[in-house]
Amino acid sequence: MKKILVVLIILVAVYIIFSMKNKEDQNQTKNTILPVITTVEHASFVMNWGGVTIYNDPVGEASLYASSPPPDIILLSDIHGDHFNLETLSTLVGENTKLIAPEAVAEKLEGAILEKTEVLKNGQVSVDRGFTIEAIPMYNLPESLDAYHTRGRGNGYLVEGGGVRVYIAGDTADIPEMRALEDIDIAFIPMNLPYTMDIETASSVVLEFIPKIVIPYHYRGPNGLSDVAKFKSLVNERNPAIEVLLLDWYK
Repeated sequence: MKKILVVLIILVAVYIIFSMKNKEDQNQTKNTILPVITTVEHASFVMNWGGVTIYNDPVGEASLYASSPPPDIILLSDIHGDHFNLETLSTLVGENTKLIAPEAVAEKLEGAILEKTEVLKNGQVSVDRGFTIEAIPMYNLPESLDAYHTRGRGNGYLVEGGGVRVYIAGDTADIPEMRALEDIDIAFIPMNLPYTMDIETASSVVLEFIPKIVIPYHYRGPNGLSDVAKFKSLVNERNPAIEVLLLDWYK
């Protein structure tokens, strides 16, 4: 509960700062609804957003989610074990839960869980419970058939609701589709070679599409944890207006 409250306080404080910095836009931002973010581990987290609970890539023991409401929507990005676990899903999916997944993940589902799943290919859009969810490409560069993440197999997601746009990058390199994003309020960005990017590349892409808030996640690799504090410095040396939130992902 303490972790949830700390994240909520941080996000509210950041929102106030943005409102003060952009007085000319205050009339347009009065009705925005920020998600309350609860970190679980690595790429797994929960967003309580305008009365809707969204789980991203839930893996691990079901007890990790005991303090969160049951999921209304579950976003699944890829087939790897740090993003997808059928046993975990089986314990979390409720009667009214909707899952959104790429085809490669849906092929591993069965029964009632599969029936609750909407398959999205890169570029496709789903609308559910007042949220627009677009599947964004995620893949490694240079592209190759034996890459950890090939184009089209997995999804990043752009979720929009309550006047807020949240980008969840998934396992991706510095791809043109990410640099082309616009008007992102919160961005979850991975940084762990050889699976995604290093911190220098991640900072470069963030400085290109300029989200209001960036949250490093998915930053554990073969050599340990990436230096997210340095990532924050790299971003804010060039653009101090971008709020880099360093949340507690690894216990």
